Amino acid sequence: MHDTLETNSDYKRSLLNSLELFKNVLPDDIQESLQLCDRRDLEAGEMLISPAEKNEHVFVVLSGSLNVHVGSPNTPPVATMETGECVGEMSIIEDRDPSAFVIGAEDSHLLVIHQTVLWNMVDSSHAFAKNLLVVLSERVRSHNRVIADSYGELRKFERHATTDALTGLANRHSMQESFPQAIARCVEKEKPVAMMMIDVDNFKQFNDMFGHIAGDRALSAVSRVLRKQFRPRDLLVRYGGDEFAVLLPDVTADQAMAIGNRVRQSVSGTTGDGTDSLIQIPIRISMGVAELQKHGTLDSLTRAADAALYRAKDAGRDSVSL
Repeated sequence: MHDTLETNSDYKRSLLNSLELFKNVLPDDIQESLQLCDRRDLEAGEMLISPAEKNEHVFVVLSGSLNVHVGSPNTPPVATMETGECVGEMSIIEDRDPSAFVIGAEDSHLLVIHQTVLWNMVDSSHAFAKNLLVVLSERVRSHNRVIADSYGELRKFERHATTDALTGLANRHSMQESFPQAIARCVEKEKPVAMMMIDVDNFKQFNDMFGHIAGDRALSAVSRVLRKQFRPRDLLVRYGGDEFAVLLPDVTADQAMAIGNRVRQSVSGTTGDGTDSLIQIPIRISMGVAELQKHGTLDSLTRAADAALYRAKDAGRDSVSL
């Protein structure tokens, strides 16, 4: 529904002072432009602006409210425009199709300003031009907040996708990306690279005896010890269950054996920091070590380290094997 804006001066002064675009604007400065504006009724749920359609108007909310949706009209609104606020100005300023969906949050009454009228108002009133700049500045800040929030959610998702929630270590998914890259760098520089597979001995019996909560605490404690035993450049991941994997760039199999024995001894009986009751419970680990062979891959290196781990288990556990 469209009709001509009322011309009563008292009404206009009251109306203008309540709208962010018209604060401190003298009605006489924009009298002619106001006569060219329309009003529109928008029903709740009705689409006002869509990325699929070019927009040539700024819409000022006289009553009611509008929801702004990004990506799809079915997504949660990223903003709600209340009485006195406006929408549509960004697509006019940028001279491009709208980037969001604007939908009636409730039955609303709008002031409709065509883009040619908008520029006339800018030319006619310094106060209006200043208000438009303020609106645009706030809109840019709002867009940046949305982008930052979205980026934060994405980073959170990525962290959850690549980080083990219990131990805080990288997980097996992360290993599939980081290990091949480190291996490729070693191969390119003709440097050795070794891998360790680590398994907590008799962990099933530990869980059965002390419960899964104690088991989780034990795995967390083991991970803390392991984290301190390796260099920052070594890649330590929770492989799954009670297993961990470590990639050691520039390390030979013999060197990895020595490192493994040091790590094994650090874990045995020292799985806490003095405040953790688990230090009273002996924890042991077994480790399998392998060095990347010529033309080897992450899969072949993992299989070799895993086979070595089984040899350590067969040898009586609490040991390191090649």
